[in-house]
Amino acid sequence: MKQEQKIRPLAIYQLLKNHTDSSVALGSFEIANTLNLEGLPSSIKDVKDDIKLLKDWGFGVSEIPGEDLYYISTKVFSDAELRILIDAVEASSFLTEKKTKELVLKLSRLAGEHRAESFRKNSTFKSTKHTNESIFNAVATIDQCIRSEKKCSFLYFDYDIEGARLYRKERKRYVVNPLALVAREDNYYLIAYGDKYDNIISYRVDRMDKVMPESDGIRKGDFLKDFDLDSYTKQAFSMFKGELTEVSLECDISAVDGIVDKFSESVNMLKLNDTKFRVKVFVQVSPIFFGWCAASGGRIKITAPEEVKKAYYEHLSKC
Repeated sequence: MKQEQKIRPLAIYQLLKNHTDSSVALGSFEIANTLNLEGLPSSIKDVKDDIKLLKDWGFGVSEIPGEDLYYISTKVFSDAELRILIDAVEASSFLTEKKTKELVLKLSRLAGEHRAESFRKNSTFKSTKHTNESIFNAVATIDQCIRSEKKCSFLYFDYDIEGARLYRKERKRYVVNPLALVAREDNYYLIAYGDKYDNIISYRVDRMDKVMPESDGIRKGDFLKDFDLDSYTKQAFSMFKGELTEVSLECDISAVDGIVDKFSESVNMLKLNDTKFRVKVFVQVSPIFFGWCAASGGRIKITAPEEVKKAYYEHLSKC
């Protein structure tokens, strides 16, 4: 068998995969002409024989009945699903501009070449982007540590007024037990267990540097037996650690959507009258939680416990 006879079926499949779908098909003459221009000698008969071979082997090639037209309609994602994925990538501030463009390009190609361009043209950054290009390496290392149940270590930094990195702990490495990676509030976080204080800590992945796996295995405190990651992330506001407390909120009816968005549709809301309702929720009390309440413009009020009310008023007095 000549070399081109071995390659041609794969070339035809790739051509159909990149340039066709249920709305766009190619004829055997067009396919043969394209292959010839690419230096792969092909006749219309060759193309039809190879397409039959692809169909027999289950490669998903479809034919328009009564016409010499072929296409591949099998798509991993629908256009709507791809649009959602691309929008999510563009909205993720923890991704750099470079990595955002790379991911958008890869995702758009899943739509096929003739539709990929429309996805790219409609692509715009929907958030401020970070500049830490090592975030993907950090995520890969952390993910491997989680799966292999090994500790990981890293340097952690903030920024000064000039945008330079200020490393915490005098550049000494943090060593933690990684539990999960969570995307929340436009950032990516590592949820970890700290040996020293037997507590759960969250770290922004874009603020990590030189992430490395450790040889020691993960150690889990006894309280982690009942740890629920989903509950933890719902109770935390922007992943800022605070004391977990049951808080009673009195809200205007107009705040229902905000309560549901934050605490899910299953939250128990007790109607007080035609304009008010009460809800009890577990939250991590922190300045971020107080800021969320204040942003409601008085529609959400803390009514209990008394110490949280007092802390809230003290927070407002400093604003």
